[in-house]
Amino acid sequence: MPSQSEFERNGGRAVAAVIFAGVAAALNIGKLPPALPVLQQSLGMTLVQASFLVSAFQAAGMCFGLFGGVLADRFGARRAMACGLAVLLLAGAAGAMASSVGALLALRALESAGFILTVLPGPALLRRVVRPQTMSLALGFWGTYMPTGMSLALVLTPWLIALRDWQLAWWFAAAGAALALALLLRVLPPDPPRERAEPRALRYALDTVRSRAPWLLAAAFALYAGQFIAVFSFLPTVYQQAGIAATLAGSLTAFGVAVNLGGNIVAGLLLHRGFTRQALMAAASVAMAVFAVLAFDPRVPFAARYAAIVVFSAFGGLIPGTLFATAPRFAPYPGAVSSATGLMMQGSSFGQFVSPPLVAWVASAAGGWQLTGWVTGAFALANVLVAAMIGSEDRRVGSAAS
Repeated sequence: MPSQSEFERNGGRAVAAVIFAGVAAALNIGKLPPALPVLQQSLGMTLVQASFLVSAFQAAGMCFGLFGGVLADRFGARRAMACGLAVLLLAGAAGAMASSVGALLALRALESAGFILTVLPGPALLRRVVRPQTMSLALGFWGTYMPTGMSLALVLTPWLIALRDWQLAWWFAAAGAALALALLLRVLPPDPPRERAEPRALRYALDTVRSRAPWLLAAAFALYAGQFIAVFSFLPTVYQQAGIAATLAGSLTAFGVAVNLGGNIVAGLLLHRGFTRQALMAAASVAMAVFAVLAFDPRVPFAARYAAIVVFSAFGGLIPGTLFATAPRFAPYPGAVSSATGLMMQGSSFGQFVSPPLVAWVASAAGGWQLTGWVTGAFALANVLVAAMIGSEDRRVGSAAS
């Protein structure tokens, strides 16, 4: 087991291990969208019923995101991440053997608990190995775990289904969690004693909840994630309904998700160079509103609609990259970073829980997907207002620190 000094000297390996854990967790989000048409057919589900498989993955995060952050702060970030990966491994393997809608829904909810325990400690772990002056950049890279894991699963799941069945995609995600767990335990040392000596869990939660700033991050992530998951969860279904082969639909969706990587990284670079959080988030939100409407307008040629999806995703990546970089700054104190991140992720889960059924219901009522962009666009415009409040809070925090 490496010592703390070895951990610091080999920070690059540690950062890679932490980010890979996030990628392995995100595989569980990306494996579902390409499988939805198959699951609808094999299990006899309606579109709205299938949307709850998407929402179920957010159940634990929506209800216990803050508590997951408290656990990471109280019992150690490495320990919490390892527990999350173990839960993903077990729930994924059990899901591959599920034979009913009820069992699959329950296991998706369990996977959500594993996901939240895996990703919440990420920023706290990165703080141990990254110099403060490059923290924004590192957290911009951390934000890439979602588009990386999700796009990888979007590409591979149609091939795995064609090779055998949808269960093979569940086995693949479980194997990813097992590999990430082994790497995490090998590269990262045990949590330092000082984490266990800090104030009790209730104080972390109360101080975070009483602070205005983490709530703003939660609201922003809810509005962003609601848009992103609604668009990309149903995109393979939309494309297959338009006559596009499942493998091509998955690849097109995966590329759209993958370009979100660039936005996350650019957000870290721009923050590092002095761009304001408000400007990045507001610009990204306006772009997401405009290009979502174009992407689902049936009067627009398909090539232009797909280009709009790519631009929607690229600009959207600026938001999570900015929010992850802001969480340590907006935490009530350094020991509560995971709690602040937990509240932020709870907001993300709430947005992802509410949005898919809403979009599916509107699409069913409208007889098509033409209103989807207007629904998600309303979320985006609301985020412009939240961005202004985050900018005000950021200036306040800066004045207090100077």
